[in-house]
Amino acid sequence: MNRLTVVHQRLVSGAALRWWEKALFVFLIPPSLLYGVTNRIRNVFYDLGILSSYRSSLPIVSVGNITVGGTGKTPVVDWLVKQFQDLGKHPAVVSRGYAGEFSGKVGVVSDGQNLLMTAKLCGDEPYLLAKRNPRCLVVVAKKRRDGIQFLEERGEVDVIVLDDGFQHRAVKRDIDVVLLDAKRPLGNGWPLPAGNLREFPQALKRADYLLMTRSKHPEKVQFQGKIIYQSDHQLSDVAVSLAGEIIPLAELTPLKLCAFSGIASPDTFFDSLESKGLSLNKILPFADHAKYDKALVATLSAFAKGTDALITTEKDGVKLAADMFELPCYQVPVDIQIEKSSELFDKIVQRIWSH
Repeated sequence: MNRLTVVHQRLVSGAALRWWEKALFVFLIPPSLLYGVTNRIRNVFYDLGILSSYRSSLPIVSVGNITVGGTGKTPVVDWLVKQFQDLGKHPAVVSRGYAGEFSGKVGVVSDGQNLLMTAKLCGDEPYLLAKRNPRCLVVVAKKRRDGIQFLEERGEVDVIVLDDGFQHRAVKRDIDVVLLDAKRPLGNGWPLPAGNLREFPQALKRADYLLMTRSKHPEKVQFQGKIIYQSDHQLSDVAVSLAGEIIPLAELTPLKLCAFSGIASPDTFFDSLESKGLSLNKILPFADHAKYDKALVATLSAFAKGTDALITTEKDGVKLAADMFELPCYQVPVDIQIEKSSELFDKIVQRIWSH
């Protein structure tokens, strides 16, 4: 993880700041206000119809957040897809494909039968969603409207889950589910770059449902008129090798492990591994959406010397291959447990199909 990212995380976390960090924070306040006001004006333009939004013929459920970084959207999108399929529906996922190399108009990650793109091409989140849901259509599009229109023309789906769509107002949605991290729901309260908010907190008025993530001991966020659901991310009890071998996670407890991850909140993953009784002899966090090129793999391999095995997230695992390392490498899936999940999903279904 680079130094700039570390400094920004300290600013956002409310940690005791050094004098120069306090000076930097003050320096960043004017651009933060400008960023927040610009987004506020943009939203007013959408509210007044000055900027137009595309209305799809298909119902759209957006999963998003108000902060930059990992609130756990991918497990929630995965949960929604599975819930819709259990209901007998045919959902599809539309993602921007962040950090992927695909530059076309619409890319089909999965056609509901086969994986058609690599994680490097489409981005790690869409690939992971397609891998977890082999019967689900998953597409990436820089302009989400293009992906939605593509699905409308195919005529194979009856509901769309829009990944990371809260700020994407160029497309109308039927429901906005907005995720907040229970540890610091609104960061330090400031928009980028002095904080990690994408918009001022008042933007949450657009949300239909608020979902608190990682809420084992949640901080209460007062937001009048909004239903706040609680959830927690839990590591699976199994680990999966890069070759696809599944073993109980408990079998790794005697090993000296080197844990690494390139996600927005790697410390949360490392803490979860230790809570499962694993011995992390070495820990190496990378920046979010890390690209595991030869140089990075070489750095990781050298760092891991003296340990018995590597361990990482499922999100990182989709970008790795079994022959990259001399040591065994395991990935651990993460699932989400939502309190009153049936109630939340029933409300979503009623909102979409009650009329």
